[in-house]
Amino acid sequence: MDKKERMEEWFLRYAKDIKNFLIYYTNQSDVEDFVQECFLRAWKGFDRFAEKSDPKTWLIAIARNVAIDAARKKALWRYLPAPLWKKIKSNAPALETSLILQEEMQELYRAIHQLKRSYRDVVILRGIMELSVEETARILDWSETKVSVTFHRALAKLRTQKKGE
Repeated sequence: MDKKERMEEWFLRYAKDIKNFLIYYTNQSDVEDFVQECFLRAWKGFDRFAEKSDPKTWLIAIARNVAIDAARKKALWRYLPAPLWKKIKSNAPALETSLILQEEMQELYRAIHQLKRSYRDVVILRGIMELSVEETARILDWSETKVSVTFHRALAKLRTQKKGE
C-alpha cells in the first residue's frame, strides 16, 4: 500500500477520533482546521513514521501538538492592539456551538480546562477517548505507571471541583 492509500485509510478510520480528541482538548466544536493540519503534518512526516507504531496514537500525538501550537499562536494575539484583534477574529462563541453543546457537556469542558495540562491530557485520552494505558503512554511519551497515577489524581481533582460547585 502506498503513502496516499495509507493516509486515505487512516483518515477514514481515525478522523472522527482525532476530531473528538481536539474538541475536548481545545474546548471548541469547530476543529476541522486542526484535523486537517494534523493529517497534513502526518503526510509530511510519513517517512519518519515507524511501521511498527500504531497510527492512531501517532495521529493523536500530532493532533495534540497541533492544538498546543495553535494555543501558543493565540496567546501571541494578546499583544496586538484591541481594535486590530477584533477585526481579525471575534471571541464570541458561534451560535451553532451554543445550540449543539448541552449544559452538561459545557460543564465537563469547563472542569477539564481548569485542570493543569498533564491532568487534562490524560483525562481526555483515557477517560473520554478510552485509550489504553499503553496507547496514552505512547502519545504523551510517559511511562504506563505515570499515566495510571496521573489519571487517578486527575479524576480525584475533577471530583473535588464538582463538590466545590
